[in-house]
Amino acid sequence: MAALNHLNCEAEKVAKIKGGCLCGEVQYESTAEPLMVAACHCTNCRKQSGTAFSMNIGVPADSVSVTGGSLTTYEDAGASGEPVLRKFCNKCGSPILTNLKAADGVSFIKAGTLDDSSWVVPGAEIWCDSKASWGSLGEALPKMPGNPPFG
Repeated sequence: MAALNHLNCEAEKVAKIKGGCLCGEVQYESTAEPLMVAACHCTNCRKQSGTAFSMNIGVPADSVSVTGGSLTTYEDAGASGEPVLRKFCNKCGSPILTNLKAADGVSFIKAGTLDDSSWVVPGAEIWCDSKASWGSLGEALPKMPGNPPFG
């Protein structure tokens, strides 16, 4: 997880990360500081989000608690061949969390589901090799062709 710290946001310390799905059935929170904030341009994140990228906040998996309704998990495979577990509200379909076997111990919260996203500042863009031509966040952010180093 230490390798992810270079992708952390430059925002002030976050007291608590809280959010939920569109219908309000599922809520979550984490009291951990983000390990990373990154825009992911991989094809599967684009398909799940329905747009050019997915803004993800990496936090220690054991710091996340989910309450309310239940999450459904869709399992796909990452470029490594390892499982990617995409968790979403089974009522409204809002994507909430993603867990990658390749980044064991980290949960990636979908920033669009935060109650307050005013502090979110991406530290990098990842999977730029599969980026949509119309999905740029500008030239200032570091860009990686695939995943950042996990470990």
